[in-house]
Amino acid sequence: MPGPIETFLTADHSRIDGLLAQAKRGDGSIDPDVYATFRQALLRHIAMEEKILLPYARDRRGGEPLPVAWALRKDHGAIASLLVPSPTTAICAELRALLARHNPLEEGAGGLYATCDDLAGDEAGEIVARLKGQPEVPMAAHYNGPLLRKRRP
Repeated sequence: MPGPIETFLTADHSRIDGLLAQAKRGDGSIDPDVYATFRQALLRHIAMEEKILLPYARDRRGGEPLPVAWALRKDHGAIASLLVPSPTTAICAELRALLARHNPLEEGAGGLYATCDDLAGDEAGEIVARLKGQPEVPMAAHYNGPLLRKRRP
């Protein structure tokens, strides 16, 4: 049975995935308001993991990061980079694929969340309270200028 950390963050994954699905309109265009809500939710979720969960796990392990931490941070960087330019259907498809590969590293038996529930024990509820208290990430406007790293076709 999932613990409090896994229950909370897995539900947040579902909410974020739903927002990404809702952002695509029937005509294939992207709803900018729904996408903005998705973008904010995803960046806040990443902040919860990067600022609270991964440091907590490292501290509980005597300063040793979780083996999966590097892969998660690499994915978080890739996700964040996809949120910089204005959304397109191709970017949304790439985000869906990346999240479909990334989320299983965090969910389920042996995933980040279950590991953190195990490390937290009776403190898991306190960790969830800290996660819920994570403020929203300040949002910058999309950037489509010449410094944007070009994506491979």
